[in-house]
Amino acid sequence: MSSKETINKTIVFVKDTLANAEGGHDWFHIERVYKNALLIAKTEPVDEFVVSLGALLHDIADSKFHDGDETVGPKIAREFLFKLNVDSTIIEHVVNIIENISFKGGNEAQKFKSAELDVVQDADRLDAIGAIGIARCFNYGGFKDRQLYNPEIKPNLNMSKAEYKTSTSPTINHFYEKLLLLKDRMNTKTGKQIALNRHIYMQNFLDQFYNEWHGKA
Repeated sequence: MSSKETINKTIVFVKDTLANAEGGHDWFHIERVYKNALLIAKTEPVDEFVVSLGALLHDIADSKFHDGDETVGPKIAREFLFKLNVDSTIIEHVVNIIENISFKGGNEAQKFKSAELDVVQDADRLDAIGAIGIARCFNYGGFKDRQLYNPEIKPNLNMSKAEYKTSTSPTINHFYEKLLLLKDRMNTKTGKQIALNRHIYMQNFLDQFYNEWHGKA
């Protein structure tokens, strides 16, 4: 099976698997990350096939929707790629990308490194910031029935992985606990350039939010 056929089958599989997914982690999220990854890959010395599969399968079973179980996604991806007779070395690389792409509170050491992971990770992080990042943030906050903002609940910038995964803090806090941190955690030159514009957009949004919250013009 050619690389193109494998990618096409992967797209069909992901669309079907995520047909009823929460709006911020659905097929359209995957598609945006996939496009971002291909854009970044043009300027990086990477295996585009690995990048494509990593981007398409990175959220095939997000642990947030599987009781925090981080093994489900890698297992599904491994079994799917094995059925397509993808080379075992590529399968392991893709699984490593899935296992190490997540933010996890920002204090968790990344156990695997590769240029392909850097590209997919940047692509995924770009979808968490800017206009779409803001929309996804509030969509997930609503999905979890969280407050928009509570001035009495301050952001926690020193959360452990477990605390981050179980946090119920207001949605605005998530900007400080994750979204505004991503600009300085991008891996690639292209990722950093795109992230800067999206970071500024979020800062402007927060300024406007607080003005409206406090009854200012």
